Amino acid sequence: MNVALFVPCYVDQFYPDVGMATVELLERLGVTVEFPEDQTCCGQPMANTGCVEEARPLAEKYFRTFGRYDYVVCPSGSCTAMVRQHYEEFSHGNAAFGALRARTYELCEFLTDVLQVRRISGRFPHRVGLHQSCHGLRELRLGSSSECVGPPFSKVRSLLEPLEGIQLTTLSRPDECCGFGGTFAVAEEAVSCMMGHDRIADHEQAGTEVLAGVDMSCLMHLDGLLRRQKKPMRVMHVAEILLAAMKAADSQGSSATTSRAHEATSHVQAHR
Repeated sequence: MNVALFVPCYVDQFYPDVGMATVELLERLGVTVEFPEDQTCCGQPMANTGCVEEARPLAEKYFRTFGRYDYVVCPSGSCTAMVRQHYEEFSHGNAAFGALRARTYELCEFLTDVLQVRRISGRFPHRVGLHQSCHGLRELRLGSSSECVGPPFSKVRSLLEPLEGIQLTTLSRPDECCGFGGTFAVAEEAVSCMMGHDRIADHEQAGTEVLAGVDMSCLMHLDGLLRRQKKPMRVMHVAEILLAAMKAADSQGSSATTSRAHEATSHVQAHR
């Protein structure tokens, strides 16, 4: 399987640990990952502000950069949705480009839909609140949304729930926007911040210790509000949680092995 990592701008510039966690997580699951160094922004900021033609060169570069890979994996629902949903107008008449769009996956849906991961062995003994970002929820369908009638599901939650010790908190409004919205947070700062405060209050009443999500853009917004109010809640990308849980399990297994070896040595010495 020939897999490329597509890293969002804000992960590259502000949260590189999320990119590294994504690589290590995929490698632990048996995936060989390449990082094409000539990749650039997906063009979403331009498209969101109405400058669609300015985004076209970036979409065309995406095709040239990633076209040779079996899959492209991105630790962001927002950027993945830009490629899958909004590159359509740039790929008319280009079947190969259309196929590449379909092969571009957000990290969690790649784990559940392509790798068919049903359980990750790990330990994360914290109260975790899941923030469901709008693009991932409503454009990629990473989970069910409250305005739709149908059986509830969440691809992200299905990966977190089996972790040993984790407690997923119950929110009163589990799929409400955090208010970031890219350039919306700049154009409508006051509204954006109020929406973010509402999300934080919901997590506080639920007892959330770690606020998790698949988009560092949303988490960056919420983290800024948390830090300014000096609140103890922290934010983590789902990739960071899954990797931390796997490492905790490794450490626990190593400690158990060391303990058994020590007991065996003591037993031998006692019978000399």
